[in-house]
Amino acid sequence: MKKALGVLLIVCLPFHAGGQDKQKKAYELMYEDVQLLKQQYLKLEKKLDAASDDIKIIRDQVRELTAQFKQFQAEQARSQENLKNLPSLVQVFLERLGQIETELLKISEDLIILKSKPAPPVEQPQEALKKGEKTPSSKKPKEPQKKEEPPAEKKQADAARPQTNLSSQELYNTAFVDYQKGDYDLAIDGFSQFREQFPELTLLADNALFMIGECYFSQKKFDKAIDAFDELILNYPQSDKIAEAYYKKGLALIELKKKDEAIAVLTFLVSKYPLEEDAKKAQDKIRELKEIKK
Repeated sequence: MKKALGVLLIVCLPFHAGGQDKQKKAYELMYEDVQLLKQQYLKLEKKLDAASDDIKIIRDQVRELTAQFKQFQAEQARSQENLKNLPSLVQVFLERLGQIETELLKISEDLIILKSKPAPPVEQPQEALKKGEKTPSSKKPKEPQKKEEPPAEKKQADAARPQTNLSSQELYNTAFVDYQKGDYDLAIDGFSQFREQFPELTLLADNALFMIGECYFSQKKFDKAIDAFDELILNYPQSDKIAEAYYKKGLALIELKKKDEAIAVLTFLVSKYPLEEDAKKAQDKIRELKEIKK
């Protein structure tokens, strides 16, 4: 019996030892898993901290953008309010500008009238007269010199353009009405008289010269029209009619069958005044001329 019990213990002992080893390995695996989970948790915690910082930054940016948007809305509301008042401000400005222009015209007319008046004679002081000297009144008056007769062409021009008492604006408007009616000769006389009577009135002098060119152009007197436009370009380089004068000169050259010269003038207009409306029309005209030449 003792032998049988001993044999049984010997047989069961390895099984017991093997079970303990398996249990030990299971604990070790569980421990390793726990450690791995801890490491993953720490990494996840770091990521959450970083994400929290990012969220805080984004929240601050959103708050700043919200404040900027509110400020933009307030500025836009003020701008709309200013835009509502803009038409009335523009109207006031235009009215004031018209008043200033009228005042300038009046001042220019007054200056011209003052310059046209003869200077008062200078009287000789009585103290300068010596004893025995004859007074200027006792001197024999000089015989008036005979005025030379003006040539026949000047007489005709003066007869065609009699001096008037019209103001500069009235004289200009009268000539412009004659142009609109198609009375080109009468309009040319009116604009020429305007330039003669008011040579220093530069506010409308360039317009008058341009209108003379327009009248000649309408009469198909293209050479004279070119002369008028050239005079405007030469004498009034700052005029607002310069670009249009170049364009009309180009059209006059086209009518005279001088296409190369016309292309040169129109090309110069486009290069020097590219933003003017006449420059765009000149580009179209240049394309037409080049297509015809082909």
